[in-house]
Amino acid sequence: MKNICRGYLSASLISKITVALALGIIVGLMFGEDAAVLSPFGDLLLRLLQFLIIPLILFTLIVGLNQTKLASLGRMGGKVFIYYVVTSALAIIVGVTVASIFNPGTGMTLEGSEAFDVPENPGVVSVLLSIVPENIVTAFSELNLLGIIFTAFAFGIAISALRSSESTKELGETVYKVIDGLNEATMRIMKVIIQYVPVGIFAIIAEVIGNQGASTLWELGSMIGVLYIALIVQLLVYVLFMAFYKINIKDFFRFGRTPMITAFVTQSSSGTLPLTLNAANGLKLPKSLYGFSLPLGATVNMDGAAIRIAVSAVFAANVVGDPLSFVEILQVVLIGTLASVGTAGVPGAGIIMIATVFAQIGLPMEAVGLLTAVDVLVGMGCTAINVTGDLAGTSIISKTEPPQKNEQAAGS
Repeated sequence: MKNICRGYLSASLISKITVALALGIIVGLMFGEDAAVLSPFGDLLLRLLQFLIIPLILFTLIVGLNQTKLASLGRMGGKVFIYYVVTSALAIIVGVTVASIFNPGTGMTLEGSEAFDVPENPGVVSVLLSIVPENIVTAFSELNLLGIIFTAFAFGIAISALRSSESTKELGETVYKVIDGLNEATMRIMKVIIQYVPVGIFAIIAEVIGNQGASTLWELGSMIGVLYIALIVQLLVYVLFMAFYKINIKDFFRFGRTPMITAFVTQSSSGTLPLTLNAANGLKLPKSLYGFSLPLGATVNMDGAAIRIAVSAVFAANVVGDPLSFVEILQVVLIGTLASVGTAGVPGAGIIMIATVFAQIGLPMEAVGLLTAVDVLVGMGCTAINVTGDLAGTSIISKTEPPQKNEQAAGS
């Protein structure tokens, strides 16, 4: 038994995850819905990752804020915002272009039985207000990522001010050392949890394959296939951007593949956040940058979901026999970009975004109900691209910062 445990711990993480994916698919196909008996192991992985979200965001961001000047932080924040808006719009353009080439849904018809109750869209104003939590406890208990980021900013800046003042410098240094120690302790816990990731992935993929089966995949195969082609194109766009900024692509995927695969299986950008932060740390990116860019990206930057909006709109238009006009395509790009921010952090955000765009351009809500049949299969790829886009953007922005900032981060 000791030899088995030693062999498991010594094996590379990507090897263990690859085996877990293969075994999960096999078990899911063999046992079908009975594979749901493994669901507690998958639930445990999600709980372990969510357990670390708050301390990782809070401590990482506070430590990062105390390693840079406020002027630098403001500059990086502006770059992050611009990147997220531009890539969201670009993702929708990619989705519309690919979908227009392959025209998924042509020849299909709606039977009229696909009912779907559209969840309420909270809107951009509600999302912006949620940045400032009603109280700290609520922000943490409800896992309000924007609220947690705001809290970390407030205390991080306050601690920095204490350290800068002669009268409170000693107190500020003491508080900072405690936070830094807690951050290191959190990373140690992260290393242990990472060893369980393959087990959780095996359980989740077995349950998903068991419940969905091959029939659902074939029923809407054209739409799913086109969407994944668009996701691959978006991935290549990230690679081109990173190559332009001379980022080591091999290193990026070596550290980024674990959160990417985990996001694919769990369909949760925020749940995967601890692994994404760990990947950024492995890439030696500045804590002051990834401490807020990745949590913010997990909340508001959804390139995969944006592609999903575009492909779904073209699909629905083809199903009803009324292909999108040029003006309607422009509407999809504009409304989809705004919707990807306006539904941030809401459960089932992908479906809400699609329903919002459909309502604006007059597509039938019955098509939304049809698309929910493959929500899991579609959501997996989209979530993986969401996480990849966040990490790629953070890597690119890091390259645009003065060299000494990166060197400081690498040595911290």
